[in-house]
Amino acid sequence: MLDIVLLKTANPFMTAAKPIIELINMAVGPLLLIVVALGTLYCVFLGVKLAKAEEPQDREKAKGALKNAIIGFLLIFVLIAALNVMMNPLTAWMNSTLGSGNEISIETGK
Repeated sequence: MLDIVLLKTANPFMTAAKPIIELINMAVGPLLLIVVALGTLYCVFLGVKLAKAEEPQDREKAKGALKNAIIGFLLIFVLIAALNVMMNPLTAWMNSTLGSGNEISIETGK
């Protein structure tokens, strides 16, 4: 009798994960804006540093730092786009392996 009751209850992992998922969903938008703002300011700072560099070694260091910052910035956005594209197939795959009654739902802010 106890086994039947335990099988019919909600998955404890899902009840523990739901508030965490809601918190992450609420924080994604503002955090993304902060990352964009800081990345832009950092690239502008490196551009100014490149423009003010007088020595060839300083110029090359600033050029390399600016190139690395732009590559990192683009990589972050490519990974975010890949995550958005893959979210629905991954959710469907997880729901097919969990079975009925324990579905995961992803709500995007779009």
